[in-house]
Amino acid sequence: MTQHLAAPLTGTSDDAPGHRHGWWQDAVIYQVYPRSFADGNGDGMGDLDGVRRRLPYLRDLGVDAVWLSPFYASPQADAGYDVADYRAIDPMFGTLLDADALIRDAHELNLRVIVDLVPNHSSDAHEWFKRALREGPGSALRERYHFRPGKGADGELPPNDWESIFGGPAWTRTTDPDGTPGDWYLHLFAPEQPDFNWDHPAVADEFRSILRFWLDMGVDGFRVDVAHGLVKAPGLPDIGGAGQLRLLGNDAMPFFDQDGVHEIYRQWRRILDEYPGDRIAVAEAWTPTVERTANYVRPDELHQAFNFQYLGTSWVGSELREVIDASLAAMRPVGAPATWVLSNHDVTRHATRFASPPGGGTQTREAGDRTLGLRRARAATLLMLALPGSAYVYQGEELGLPDVTDLPDEARQDPSYFRADGQDGFRDGCRVPIPWTREGSSYGFGGGGSWLPQPEGWGALSVEAQTGDPGSTLELYRAALAARKEHPGLGAGDAVEWLDAPEGVLAFARPGFVCTVNTTGTAVRIPAHGRVLVASGPVAVDGAEAELPADTTVWWTV
Repeated sequence: MTQHLAAPLTGTSDDAPGHRHGWWQDAVIYQVYPRSFADGNGDGMGDLDGVRRRLPYLRDLGVDAVWLSPFYASPQADAGYDVADYRAIDPMFGTLLDADALIRDAHELNLRVIVDLVPNHSSDAHEWFKRALREGPGSALRERYHFRPGKGADGELPPNDWESIFGGPAWTRTTDPDGTPGDWYLHLFAPEQPDFNWDHPAVADEFRSILRFWLDMGVDGFRVDVAHGLVKAPGLPDIGGAGQLRLLGNDAMPFFDQDGVHEIYRQWRRILDEYPGDRIAVAEAWTPTVERTANYVRPDELHQAFNFQYLGTSWVGSELREVIDASLAAMRPVGAPATWVLSNHDVTRHATRFASPPGGGTQTREAGDRTLGLRRARAATLLMLALPGSAYVYQGEELGLPDVTDLPDEARQDPSYFRADGQDGFRDGCRVPIPWTREGSSYGFGGGGSWLPQPEGWGALSVEAQTGDPGSTLELYRAALAARKEHPGLGAGDAVEWLDAPEGVLAFARPGFVCTVNTTGTAVRIPAHGRVLVASGPVAVDGAEAELPADTTVWWTV
């Protein structure tokens, strides 16, 4: 197809490149997991045409941008995070023409489009890697990945002791063209996902070209997958211990968060700044501290970074306040907005995480108390949306969807489920296609079934069932997002003013606005700070006081 420069959406300022006064500072960004959002052709798999048809729903929900998980050509060994061609759409999702139409329609609806970029590794079906295997030792293509001879008398042992995030060794041995055992290659994730060698200039050149390809298509930004993983420590040193390689861990690792990644992102920032309309990049960077995360969003690097420390915080008032303060303090010196997120395609949905006692982390296999979990999830959402900065919403959380914890084993498709001792293998539970209608074989997801089975009763949580119901979670999101746009005290900023409150209650002020959050299991009496703007549950106001129910958040306009 002919490449073109699509008309970008206008940014919120004309500040010089490097300054941080753009639309992303307070944007609410909605993550679409394409295979589970909407099925346009009735084959049971979500696609770009399905997303395009549902864009008016996202506009009416009140979000500012749509982030699409990978839709590139891929063998789908890891749900599209194994990319064979970064400039092509996988046929299961559509064509480049479908992508072009989606971007154009989104812009007409005043929605920006962010696409996933996967620079740490490719698919083993990528042409570079296939040629590297085919040409054998000495191939120049091998230098673009991490090929190494093995240890041991006959090279039968991996080059080092690194383990895959998905479990097992991070190395797979190749077979040379003559049929003999050959070198090993590095893959921090599945064997089908060989890591690029970012020390090689061809890799950097290629990704600068890929950035320009999609920017020319009109995308408004990139979510950078495994942004902390591109550069490995020189010599690929042993770690000397087992069980430390979890993606969600906070240990310093020789393959994560190396200082060399920052020069890559400085180069990318210069490209982004060449384009009109405030194009951005968002780092998925798992780092030991929020201070290390802040390095990715210095003024000449990326624009945002996911706040995974916040995502992993329990529903405990003191812990939430601590991570909020730390997040705002870490971002303030670099002038970047804090970001807030409760769910995504890799973690248990927060309506289920919060349904069990605190301390369970981001993964749980228990359904817990559904009523309790939903009540806390609604309260947590209002807290998140009241904080200064930008917020991310994962598809279906606006419906209060729980994780599907009882999927049959034979239905699961998460690659790490089939490997031992790796990243949690039950991520399919948060990826079940969302319900749009009360009835139908896939509750309005598409014309046929769905690639993961939807539970009975899914229709009661559908968009159709919740629309117009003032007590529904969907209408709570719509009301909160509308209020967030309209109230001058909400959105961008870098600080909150904490107010005195009972133990387990968070209360903070922003200009003309107060947020009160009861994280305890009992109702508490608090001052009525003004008029109730939005509340996650019923709140009784009696003159100058109010009764704040258990696990409830209230927004007050002062």
